[in-house]
Amino acid sequence: MKTRAMVLEAFNAPLKMRELEIPMLQDSEVLVRIDAAGVCGSDVHMWKGEDERTPLPIVLGHEGVGTVADVKGRKEYVTGGALKTGDRILWNRGVSCNGCYYCAVLNQPWLCNTRKVYGINRPLSEPPGLNGCYAEHLVLAASTDIFKIDEETDPAIFVSASCSGATVAHAFDEHSFPFGSSVVIQGPGPLGVYAVAFARHLGASDIIVTGGSENRLQLCKDFGATAVLNRRTSSIEERKEFILGRTGGRGADVVIEAAGDPSAVHEGLPLLRPGGAYLSIGFSQPPGICNVDFFKDVVRKNIKIQGVWVSGTRHTFQALKLIERQKELFGKMITHRFRLEEANKALRVMEGHEALKAVLIPW
Repeated sequence: MKTRAMVLEAFNAPLKMRELEIPMLQDSEVLVRIDAAGVCGSDVHMWKGEDERTPLPIVLGHEGVGTVADVKGRKEYVTGGALKTGDRILWNRGVSCNGCYYCAVLNQPWLCNTRKVYGINRPLSEPPGLNGCYAEHLVLAASTDIFKIDEETDPAIFVSASCSGATVAHAFDEHSFPFGSSVVIQGPGPLGVYAVAFARHLGASDIIVTGGSENRLQLCKDFGATAVLNRRTSSIEERKEFILGRTGGRGADVVIEAAGDPSAVHEGLPLLRPGGAYLSIGFSQPPGICNVDFFKDVVRKNIKIQGVWVSGTRHTFQALKLIERQKELFGKMITHRFRLEEANKALRVMEGHEALKAVLIPW
């Protein structure tokens, strides 16, 4: 039995459609018929060869929702119950070893040195080969954590739960803030939108988003942002004055970097009140050096800087639950849909920031 996949064979070159063999399943492996695959901004960096984790050739795509086509033996959902053919599912994108120091002692599987990620560091040569979501089918390893999801809801709505949604959930897991806090979010992309949604859900009273796209800023307002600042029509000084004015001159309790740009860090740290927290979630690959005045902006203000690297299964669960509460709203994030064979076009619209969220629909 064969299936089709879009394969990255050379960096900065078009993905190629290839027909691949569907392998025999091993115990507790799951064959998934992909219903929707998210095209993430990180995929663009992998396509360009900017992510050192990416081997060649590879089937890209770490965000996916699908239907169980087959399962070998018995496989349990993380919330209980056995998978069945025909179930609609979403899975944790990363598979950790569960036995190393980071997994077993620190309970931080996102730091596992042997962590495998669908569509990121599992090449076509690694069995079972169908290791990414830019395909009609995917094989999930026996150790993959899987969730059953609503079969009546547009699957595209859920694709980003295991990536940007889970990463933002991880950020708030690392730093909880008191009810009624003020939060500034730098960047209105998928990470920024999820940050607004989680901040609102967790009780932030003032949520200010900065960014350069009016459409994306408006979407953040739909999700609960109380104010937005367009960086193309305002200066750094004007944005700082506005934020200090909203916070009694102190600065925000929390600032979230969701832009992946060193300039955001330079602007963001001075926006924090003494004792505040700066959460960095936007850097998925090296963007350059950030020069920080540690005495003035960090030590003297006694602030916390928290780097956030990917996520764990509980964070994917939290993102799923957030989406389930407001499906129609999260549906607004999906701005572009493409057929599987149009994956190159999807990457280009993400590269050009034309799309907030692009999704491939293989069938």
